[in-house]
Amino acid sequence: MSGIIGKKLGMTSIFNEDGKNIPCTVIEAGPCVVTQVRTEEVDGYVAVQLGFGEARDKSTPNALKGHFKKAGTTPKSKLAEFKGFESKLKLGDEILVDVFEEGEFVDVSGTSKGKGFQGVVKRHGFAGVGQATHGQHNRLRAPGSIGAASYPARVFKGMRMAGQMGNEKVKILNLQILKVDKENNVLIVKGAIPGSNGSYVIVEK
Repeated sequence: MSGIIGKKLGMTSIFNEDGKNIPCTVIEAGPCVVTQVRTEEVDGYVAVQLGFGEARDKSTPNALKGHFKKAGTTPKSKLAEFKGFESKLKLGDEILVDVFEEGEFVDVSGTSKGKGFQGVVKRHGFAGVGQATHGQHNRLRAPGSIGAASYPARVFKGMRMAGQMGNEKVKILNLQILKVDKENNVLIVKGAIPGSNGSYVIVEK
């Protein structure tokens, strides 16, 4: 499926024809440059590697500098591969936001905000222990029992417990494109997408 690399600019809301207020996310989508074309003969599969965002020259390793020079472009800060592009592409081609149309649906993936170490109430939505009276002391946000003693005498894998929350890859499916601004390379999609403002996201058809 064809797609593009973008940057989350933030959330806003717009009114549709019926006067309904719709929450949406603004994405700076492209322009992306084709930095590598994968072929069946050389790589064993067909794909296109795109680059987005300017990287500092002194922060780019020499091997990557040669990689970008071969594509005839400047160093890029974000690279991603896409399979199944409809059009035939070659090194150095630019992919713009006009690969999308208003009204179609896309999948958006990115890295969710990191929340650090969190307890079960915030991380998994536990209700906490009921009453805060009758002699109960500091057990309001505790997870409760995590397993029996004599059998199985262990904690099962996947038990919902406190731990690291967020900072993982998340994909949101079937978000509708509300507006395509070709002049400013901006996509407006309905609803929320993962990541903080300024983080990179991948938009796929």
